[in-house]
Amino acid sequence: MAFAQEEAVTEVTSDTMVVSTSALKVETPVLETPRATSQVSREELDNRQVNKYDEVLRYRSGVVSQPFGQDNKAEWFYIRGFNGEDSLYQDGLRQFREGGYFWWSTETFGLESVELLKGPASILYGEAPPGGVINAISKRPTDEPQGLIELQYSSDDHEQVGVDVSGPVAGRDDVRYRMVGLFRENDGQIEDTDNQRVYLAPSLELDLSQDTSVTFLASYLKDHGTPTNGFKLPYGTVDNTPFGKLDPEDNLGEPDYERQEHEQWALGYELSHRLNDTWDIEQNFRYSHLDLLERDVYVSYLLDDRNAQRGLTYRDGDFDAVTVDTRAIGRWYSDRTENTLLVGVDYQDLDIDYDNYDDFAFGSPFDIFDPEYGNFTPSSRDGTDHEEGKEQLGFYAQNQLRLDDRWIFLAGLRHDSVDVTNRIDGEDNGGGSEDETTFSGGVMYLGNYGISPYLSYSESFSPQIGTDPDGRAYRPSEGEQWEVGVKYAPDWLDGYITAAVFDLEESDTLYTSGDSSQRQGGERESQGFEIEGVGYVTDDLKVTAAYTYTDVRVDISREERNLRAGLIPRNQASLWLDYAVPGALHGLNLGGGVRYVGETVDTPQNSDTVVDSYTLWDAKVSYDITPQWTAQVNVNNLTDEEYVSGCDYWCYYGEERSVVGSIKYRF
Repeated sequence: MAFAQEEAVTEVTSDTMVVSTSALKVETPVLETPRATSQVSREELDNRQVNKYDEVLRYRSGVVSQPFGQDNKAEWFYIRGFNGEDSLYQDGLRQFREGGYFWWSTETFGLESVELLKGPASILYGEAPPGGVINAISKRPTDEPQGLIELQYSSDDHEQVGVDVSGPVAGRDDVRYRMVGLFRENDGQIEDTDNQRVYLAPSLELDLSQDTSVTFLASYLKDHGTPTNGFKLPYGTVDNTPFGKLDPEDNLGEPDYERQEHEQWALGYELSHRLNDTWDIEQNFRYSHLDLLERDVYVSYLLDDRNAQRGLTYRDGDFDAVTVDTRAIGRWYSDRTENTLLVGVDYQDLDIDYDNYDDFAFGSPFDIFDPEYGNFTPSSRDGTDHEEGKEQLGFYAQNQLRLDDRWIFLAGLRHDSVDVTNRIDGEDNGGGSEDETTFSGGVMYLGNYGISPYLSYSESFSPQIGTDPDGRAYRPSEGEQWEVGVKYAPDWLDGYITAAVFDLEESDTLYTSGDSSQRQGGERESQGFEIEGVGYVTDDLKVTAAYTYTDVRVDISREERNLRAGLIPRNQASLWLDYAVPGALHGLNLGGGVRYVGETVDTPQNSDTVVDSYTLWDAKVSYDITPQWTAQVNVNNLTDEEYVSGCDYWCYYGEERSVVGSIKYRF
């Protein structure tokens, strides 16, 4: 038994048994964490040529990726049936997406890996949706000199050059640097849309002493172009018409009038100090700023069987955000126990100021089957001034006890104070202060033969901005989850298999009441099963497989309850294979995958609209010409399947076939 247990622990150090910090904010092997987690490495991002953040988790369980199709304005995830809009973090600190269209963007070329913690995570992250947290890990300076130049070209006139250099500064071993830069331009899937991106991410790491180190992280990103607004109605997409169906490339906006100017930058650091053999102190800090001009035209509703009324959305403003997380980590050991105590305090402050203008009767009637542009009067931009803010202070403690190298016990407690500001033209429009206390706990048994079952409980809360029809400020929505799972690391697999069953509820959900604003008091419940495996079944063949079953029910009024939620498929499955050809063809790598997404429905109010399931095939071939040079070609949606990715009042076509060719030079 002792030998079997030792094998299980040793397996954690293999290539696929990486260590995670996102789940517990303390470095912990994923197989010793009583929570469902997923990870995507830099190697996998390169193998699949992931150029957009919401493509990262396509081959993982529990996640719906790109439900709104290809959108060059933002990245979209649903995690365990809940919108992941407020679930995005980078280097353990929140990336804000507030105020409508003021959405922080993540560039995948600047990432070392991506970690997903499924289920409520407020115990460590404060305000968070119930579905989970996605944490992007930035590229850091390296001990050894290294460099990369990558050139890409693909369909839709995609052109990209990326540079990544790193190593010690001037031959010193106590100062290291990294510089990541990228330029990309491409056309959108929808006609007459495009985007141009510039991205820079310098970093510097200093060893101040044997016990103290600090890493400075900065980034700059600018997007400039014509936004892809994929808003189409069920009529002409999932529903037949006398005039046929709309083409995925049809532009129903005003391409010469629409505009997106998005500029963001951030400065921060990560500090680590070892006090003694027991205690470590860590602190993460980031200041971020975003400027945005967004002007979008979209189809709103049908006027007859050909013509529709369009709407206009206009945003012009900026936000400033400060986030800081300070924690102390203590470790104690005895003959039978290993105890890790985490205590911390974090603070976040967000201030948004923007002009808001919506025109729900923009321009003349618009023929969706024969678009003619230019029949509109440009907006006067006489909108309303919005001032929104959110300030949160949280205190948390978590203890992890390992007993007899068999049992792991986890318990956590957190208290948050949140102040919300919401003013329109200087007048208060809902807000106020809230205090919330959340709990988490789990137990795990490290069994023989690499089989480790676990049970966990966790909670979350999400403050809401605004008031109900009676003038009462909304209360925070609260989530809780029970999860039972097992993690399996057999000695015949350099990898792991995880499975989990979960029951996740959110109370005080906002629901449509027919009044001037939403009422509060409904419930959203997600129940499901997930299984996921990553590993090398031979020295040359790596397999990544996942299956998800999710049933999500919502209340939309006091009378209409337990209705199926839109956008979320009950069944999803995926399989990706990577094969390094041995022998005379050494250096040749073949890869391919298949993704199945089951049928979904429109909003609960329109659940008779059904979106068909779809199956997509991806492929990859790469060849190491020399140790320095690599050529690669990826094809997504190999068969060019035409499909609707989801409907949420509007319907959205999914990604067409794309072919990406690249050449890399490493030095």
